[in-house]
Parts: sequence; structure tokens; C-alpha cells
Amino acid sequence: MDIRLFRRREVHGSALCELAPFRSKGRTVYGVDGMTMERTLALQLPRKLVFGANSLAACAEWIGAQNPAAVLIVTSPQIRSLCDPLVAALQSQGRTAQVWDGVSAEPHVDDLAAAIAAARDCRAELVVGLGGGSAMDVAKLVAALLDGRQQIGEVFGIGKLAGRSTPLACVPTTSGTGSEVSPIAIVQDSADGLKKGVISPYLVPDAAFVDPLLTLGMPPAVTASTGIDALTHCIEAYANRQAHPLVDTWALEGIRRIARSLPAAYADGRNVAARTDVALGSMYGGMCLGPVNTAAVHALAYPLGSDFGVAHGTSNAVLLEHVLEFNLPAATGRYADIARAFGVEEGGAASDVAQRGLEFLRDLNHRVGIPAHIAELGVPESAIDRMADSALTVQRLLQQNPRVVTLQDARDIYRRAF
Repeated sequence: MDIRLFRRREVHGSALCELAPFRSKGRTVYGVDGMTMERTLALQLPRKLVFGANSLAACAEWIGAQNPAAVLIVTSPQIRSLCDPLVAALQSQGRTAQVWDGVSAEPHVDDLAAAIAAARDCRAELVVGLGGGSAMDVAKLVAALLDGRQQIGEVFGIGKLAGRSTPLACVPTTSGTGSEVSPIAIVQDSADGLKKGVISPYLVPDAAFVDPLLTLGMPPAVTASTGIDALTHCIEAYANRQAHPLVDTWALEGIRRIARSLPAAYADGRNVAARTDVALGSMYGGMCLGPVNTAAVHALAYPLGSDFGVAHGTSNAVLLEHVLEFNLPAATGRYADIARAFGVEEGGAASDVAQRGLEFLRDLNHRVGIPAHIAELGVPESAIDRMADSALTVQRLLQQNPRVVTLQDARDIYRRAF
């Protein structure tokens, strides 16, 4: 039996957890088809989590209660203006509020170094990540590495971060990554060009403020890409070797909300009800990442982003159907449940229902303007072998996939997606 136990830690008053594996003789227990779920689960969530319209104002109030003299707000240039209300509120409290907007779509360790330098220049005592997943991920790492005890190269991987002494808040402006509630940050390592993750309970923000109104200005393409990313988080958390009944609840509800409302949010970005539904589904997906995380879709998607600059959600979207088709024999019942959450027609064997779920995903991609094939993204077919080699290095995700993915399997999935 393989049971995951957790040791409890406190960081800035937040109840966080550190993974500590325990193994004993017997069968391995996972939450996939036909297997009994017996492992212990502990959750890693912000101490303060605010969801709803105009919750950005609550962020300013929370920061005021922490009483920092100076605050660094990490964002990207396209949405810098969304920081203005927060800056004004902090300045009215008598605080210095510095905005650093150097986050790129696929942030590198060099971007992180520049952000840390900006935080030190303004003597930041609190960090806010306001933006998409890239901005929040950089902010999380700034807060963790600001004290200089560790460098980014020392903390790639699971549980290598020694701590975090700087308070941290996250405010998403997209509905996709769920980074505002997760213990994960992803940056690209310039040394080898690979996307790498830092996974630690210390990266869970102290506070998260999810305001659907901040997503109203997202362009349709960004709405589609980030929305499918969030949907993939939920799907991969539900069909996962580490699946757990508690997380299943979030995953299925996230799938329902995103599947039913993403097309409407894509068609009309000012549709507040649709934006709210997708934002909540995205948050649920982020809540799944800490205790369960994703699997082969994300592992195979990373090379498309790091090597060819394809948006992360789009990379997931073009691979999702093909990875799920590969996985289906290993978790048929789970994929049938997912298809039901999509709202597909009932009837027939579980495999038939699951197959209709794949058809739903193909149609959803079409409805929100996602290209049907990798070739449409400017990626040459000659890159398949290199991408497969790169994807196979992401074992922290592949080991959670319902079905083992070999190097040849990865190549075959890429070919089917072309």
C-alpha cells in the first residue's frame, strides 16, 4: 500500500502541509477505476480566500491589515492599468506601491531575477501577483526568494523551498491557471530551455482575491486558452492516480461550470454570469493542483510552450482529446463521469459515454476557436522526437497519469495531434 501522509506547518498563519510519503507492504492504492481510495489527504489553501465581484477592494483592506510600508505589485504590461485601483487604495493608506510589469507570456528565470531586483529596490515588505498565471507565479517566487537564502536553481522540484518570509497575495485576471490557490510556480530555465516547476506549501499565497469583473477585458483567444487550461486541470485531477473523493468534488464541479459557460464567455466577454462561472471553475481547478495535480496532458504540452511559444492553454487544448483517448482504457469509468459532467447524452456502456466526452471536447475546441491540429500552431512535425524527449523528463506529472506513457507513446500522441 502506498499512502501519502502530511506534516503540518504554519507560514504567515496559513495552515500549509508538507508531503511525506509512507510505504508499507501490499497493493498500491489510487483513486482510479476499481481501486479503493485510502490515502490520507491534507489541503494547502490560502488562509483568506475571497471570491466575487469587486473583491479587489478586499485585497487593499487585507494589505492594510498587514501594515507593510512598501508593496510590490507584479503584473504584465498588457494589464498594468488593472493595478491602478489597488495602487490608489494603497497610496491612500500612506504606503508605497510599486508596479513591476516585466512579466512575459512564458516567464524565464531572468524575468524572475529582474522582479526580485525591483522588490529589493523598493524595499518591498509584501508582494502581490496581479494578472494571469505567469504574473502570479513570478510573484510567488519573488516573495519566496526575496530574502536571498536560496536561488531559483536550488528550488526546482518538490519540497526544496526552505521557507517564505514575505507576505503574499494573488489576484487573477484570467480564468485559467488557478495559481492563486496552488502551491506551484512554473518558470522557464534559460540554461536548458525547459519549463520547470517549484512545488512547495510555502508558495500557497497567504490571501487570494478572485474578482470575475477583472476578467471582462480578456480577449476571446485568451479566454479560450485559459479556460481550456482550467478545464484540463479539473479533468486531469479527476482521472489521476492520486485522485481523491474530496478533490473529485471540486474537479467535477469545475468541469461542469467551465464546459457550460466557456463558449458564452468566449462569445461575449462582458457576460458577467459566464465569466463568474468560468472564474469559479478555474479556482476549483487550482484547488485540485496541490493535493492531486495534473498528468500527461500538461507534461506533453510543456515543450510546445517552451520551444515554440504556444500559449499554455492552447497547448493543452490541442493535446487533450488525444491524451484522453490514449488513457481511456485505463480509467473508462472516470472518463465517463467527466463526459456526464460535460452534459453529454447518457446511454450505452461507460466506454460509449466516455467516447461522447471526447467528441464534446473536439466540438468545444472548435466553438472557442482553438486550432484542431498542432501543425496549425507553427510547430514542425520534425520536432516530434525532440518534444517527446522533453516531455518524458516531466516525470512528476507523468507518474500520476492513469496509463504509463513511454517515449514511443509520447511520439504517437504528438503524431495523432498533428
